[in-house]
Amino acid sequence: MTSDKIISRPFDELTRAVGKKVLITLKGDKSINGTLQAFDVHLNVILEDAEELTGSQSKAKHSKIMIRGDNILWVSL
Repeated sequence: MTSDKIISRPFDELTRAVGKKVLITLKGDKSINGTLQAFDVHLNVILEDAEELTGSQSKAKHSKIMIRGDNILWVSL
């Protein structure tokens, strides 16, 4: 079985997403979208120009925010 797709590791995908918009879904029905600036091995992330959402409603805007990795359910790249 051959595949034309190159499978990469999750950190490789996150590295390629630095400087791009991402959507992060958190525990407690919250989401934050913003520009990914940095992350570490614990999936702590720093976003710039971030918008906090509850459901589909905008709740707050942040120029820079750090999200602790253990609160993250998934990241949409």
